[in-house]
Amino acid sequence: MHMKISRKSFFKIVAAGAAGATLAPGPSRAFAATPSKSQKAAITGTTDALTAFITTTTLASMPADVVAQAKRCLVDGFGVILAGSTVKGSAIVRDYVRTVGARKEATAVGTGGFMTSASHAALINAANGHAMDYDDTQLSTTPDRTFGLLTHPTVPALAAALAVAERRRASGAGFLEAFLVGFEVECKIAEAIDPDHYNHGFHSTGTIGTFGAAAAAAKLMRLPPAQVRHMLTIASSMSSGIRVNFGSMTKPLHSARAAENGIIAAELASRGFTGGDDGLDGQWGFFQVFGGGVDLDRLIPVLGKPYTMVNPGSSFKPYPCGSLSHPTMDAMLKAVTDHDIKPDQIKAVRVRAGSNVLDPLRYKIATNELEAKFCLPFLMASLLIRRKAGVREFTDEFVASAPVQQMMPRVTNVFDPAIEARGFDKIRSSVEIDLIDGRAIVQAADERYRGGPDKPFTRAELHDKFVDCAQLTLSPARTARALEQIEGVERLKDISELILSLRTL
Repeated sequence: MHMKISRKSFFKIVAAGAAGATLAPGPSRAFAATPSKSQKAAITGTTDALTAFITTTTLASMPADVVAQAKRCLVDGFGVILAGSTVKGSAIVRDYVRTVGARKEATAVGTGGFMTSASHAALINAANGHAMDYDDTQLSTTPDRTFGLLTHPTVPALAAALAVAERRRASGAGFLEAFLVGFEVECKIAEAIDPDHYNHGFHSTGTIGTFGAAAAAAKLMRLPPAQVRHMLTIASSMSSGIRVNFGSMTKPLHSARAAENGIIAAELASRGFTGGDDGLDGQWGFFQVFGGGVDLDRLIPVLGKPYTMVNPGSSFKPYPCGSLSHPTMDAMLKAVTDHDIKPDQIKAVRVRAGSNVLDPLRYKIATNELEAKFCLPFLMASLLIRRKAGVREFTDEFVASAPVQQMMPRVTNVFDPAIEARGFDKIRSSVEIDLIDGRAIVQAADERYRGGPDKPFTRAELHDKFVDCAQLTLSPARTARALEQIEGVERLKDISELILSLRTL
């Protein structure tokens, strides 16, 4: 039996079962009495369900559309890893690893790449992958799960799978299989945990990405079920990342540590290291401690049925910044180009949105490129001044420039109760522009996220993004070769063939 345990009811059901108590009825509670034997079994079934999925799922069993979408995720993921290897924070992570990493098992790709231990390679590559905030975002399925704020699912699973696959000289098919398993585990946990997990300040890419990375590593290491169970519990204690670090170098570190810690959890379990029973379930398990409950119907019966990768899918970012700004940015770009608006015509700009957009994009005035990624006034200013906001706009120099600093104070964020009341399953906003000549222009954001399943990138657009990212570190010939190998990854006899193309000379 699978059942739904909504939010705070999870703890109360478990506590009541342990004490033999009876819960008073209430509108938000899933049950009104002591849970039955079958209900208790369902409460403590998550660890078993994930263990079975990780240990038995094969690439051959996965639908063709899932495999095809996985390759699109890899194209996007490897692209942002290469681009992110060029930023200052990534260089600091590399410098740290050079001082502590002795073994040469796996490759840190992109700028400044070198070989180190598998866990440290994963740390570097995942830091690179989230450094520009250009990596994909998991979609939500209901209004209480905020669009774009579940996880950035590709990078932790990709970085962990790549490092372990290289160390084990795994085939491209083995790497792809592990990546898909990790991606699915990560997304289903993120969808199932109570939304309070994110709303109260955890950054899911760091916390839940750890499980995706661990699952990918375990798949490649062929851990038996008993060790996978311990691994999940170990990962539960290594899970971390809080949202106060948005707009700083530590936000990408969340993804980096998720990838590294996932491998460490698998490594420890493989050596006989133990964790408590049912690390995800029960009163002291991950779901209760980190989120206040879980909706089991979103996890146990739907692992791979369907794969989150295709339903509801994930979104590829059109801009290297917080995803919740992107529809607003598209709306501003449309207004600027449709009306040929020049910067010196701007009197004032108002961005109307709900708390799901305004709270995470919390900087009123950006002072550097990291803050700029979560600053609506900067994002609007960039589009007004340059009519674009790409990797070359997110620099400290452009953020600090006089035109940008003078434009940002003209942009105001406005909380809109009507937009708030419509829920958070879509990114809803509108832009109001007052011109000096007295004209007022209003442009609503398109709720179909550009880069998402409702408005997906074409193959050519996805390739263009990869090339734009890769050209920061690879030659055109190596870029083309890497793209060809990613799209045919399951045919590679050794994943090292791809890694060689991704290394800078």
